[in-house]
Amino acid sequence: MPNQTDRPGDGRLALITGASSGIGEALAVRLAAHGWRVVAAARRRAALEALAERASGPGRIIPQVLDVTDADAFAALVTTVEADHGEIDTVILNAGDYEPVRLDELDPAVFERLIRVNYLGTVNGLAACLPAMRRRGRGQVLVMGSLSAYRGLPRAAAYGSTKAAVLSLAESLRPEAERAGIALRVVSPGFVKSRLTERNDFRMPQLMEPADAAAAIHAGIDGNGFEVFFPRRLGWTLKLLRLLPYRLYFALMRRLA
Repeated sequence: MPNQTDRPGDGRLALITGASSGIGEALAVRLAAHGWRVVAAARRRAALEALAERASGPGRIIPQVLDVTDADAFAALVTTVEADHGEIDTVILNAGDYEPVRLDELDPAVFERLIRVNYLGTVNGLAACLPAMRRRGRGQVLVMGSLSAYRGLPRAAAYGSTKAAVLSLAESLRPEAERAGIALRVVSPGFVKSRLTERNDFRMPQLMEPADAAAAIHAGIDGNGFEVFFPRRLGWTLKLLRLLPYRLYFALMRRLA
């Protein structure tokens, strides 16, 4: 019997945003290798077409150009995909942006850009895919959060606040989604090697490869829990930090900053 991480997709259709690099790219390749049909959506057509050519195994990767900040385009994409390829079983709203921020670098344009991609891009994805899932009474949506959503961390004022908003969004909608037969869940990764985390000039504990992050998400697909988080040790550490009173928490943050 296949173990959880080797569960075949059996031709199920997944939609992954932000699929041209990083976690999204690695996850698209992994799911296709396990028999999924994967609609890989991102802004960069050339990168998506190269990704589709890398697909191996019983599944396939279907490239689709999409800017997640365009709500109308997102809705149109979902309609077109379901008309051409059938019912979308699983949606993974992974598209994201990141910029470290210091106190003397508070640029409102950076905050606006990250809000539009990380938070409103997620809202656009939910608004596009949930109506059809509600009509069918089934479906699964994984939204990409972050371990930085748990508490405010140094240099994460722009990024972490958008991920905290995504977490709150998913928590708020999950009860209604469950009643509609939809599994709405959040993925909370730690530090993962990518062109975005290359912007950091500090040590990133338990830094992961994208393939390992993709394996963790794949293992969590179809799970019963609300959250898939990794790496586990860092995740549990940050969960415990949520329990600290502010006096102790900020004393620790001053040392890290």
